[in-house]
Amino acid sequence: MAKRQIPAAAGSGSSASERVRLELDFEKPFLLGALFGEYDQNLVAIENRLGVYISARGNRIQIEGEAEAATRARDVLQGLYNRLSVGQTIDSGAVEAVIAMSAQPTLDGILRQDVSEPPKVMIRTRKKTIVPRSATQHVYMEALARQDVIFALGPAGTGKTYLAVAQAVSQLITGSVDRLILSRPAVEAGERLGFLPGDMKEKVDPYLRPIYDALYDTLPAEQVERRIASGEIEIAPLAFMRGRTLANAFIVLDEAQNTTIAQMKMFLTRFGEGSRMVICGDPRQVDLPQPGISGLADAVDRLEGVEGIATIRFSVADVVRHPIVGRIVQAYEGPDA
Repeated sequence: MAKRQIPAAAGSGSSASERVRLELDFEKPFLLGALFGEYDQNLVAIENRLGVYISARGNRIQIEGEAEAATRARDVLQGLYNRLSVGQTIDSGAVEAVIAMSAQPTLDGILRQDVSEPPKVMIRTRKKTIVPRSATQHVYMEALARQDVIFALGPAGTGKTYLAVAQAVSQLITGSVDRLILSRPAVEAGERLGFLPGDMKEKVDPYLRPIYDALYDTLPAEQVERRIASGEIEIAPLAFMRGRTLANAFIVLDEAQNTTIAQMKMFLTRFGEGSRMVICGDPRQVDLPQPGISGLADAVDRLEGVEGIATIRFSVADVVRHPIVGRIVQAYEGPDA
């Protein structure tokens, strides 16, 4: 393992006497390559975020730094190792997520020390098992498993749509629902739909691309195509929902901030027996010609607190894409936004 310079903790003015050295021993050395990451990138990320120094010899890791930061680093490493031990994979996003969660003392039963334990909430699909990457995702995933209707609000990159589609896929493959209905309003963000080439399907497919991406990430490609062809998975613009009753289905509406009040009422009243419905959107990113009449904001105002309906609010702290995405979102949501 290459020797690295110990980073300084952000805002640290501590003396050397306040520093500690902690040790971790791992029983499965063959997992350490994945734990460390290529060129030790996972260890470097932990060092840079927490201001600690990590060294390894065999299956033993030493962590040096301020007591709180070193303890968090130990918990993060143990948590990542535990995920690998139960067959999960980790990437840079997982590392950032576990680091972030290690700073949260309590939230609905998530205790700080639990970051070192295998996650208790997960979504199993054909291609992967998905675990929470933030405390709000934990609450959201619990709601996805229990509630009939969920409003998921917040900025890009927080996993609102991805987790909803993953839960929908999970319930489809277990037989809890008969089909998936995945929809978005075909509203231009400064572009014009009519100038796009092709027939109507080719025109609207670009608007539905994020939904396709989530499907292909959770199901093998041949299963996605077969289930779409058979009608088990339907991906369609919101306008195609009018006049239907959707029973025994998992229904996801993405970019819901771009619905009008009438469209949102139409969509919500499609709800049928044995169905689940998730409405995802960012109230601050409205592309309607008259943003003041967003159907999403209106529906949340009317329905929050109604039995069987949950509202989950994500913040910039829940962004689970590259860390720079969180900083970009924060900059755009500042006081001058």
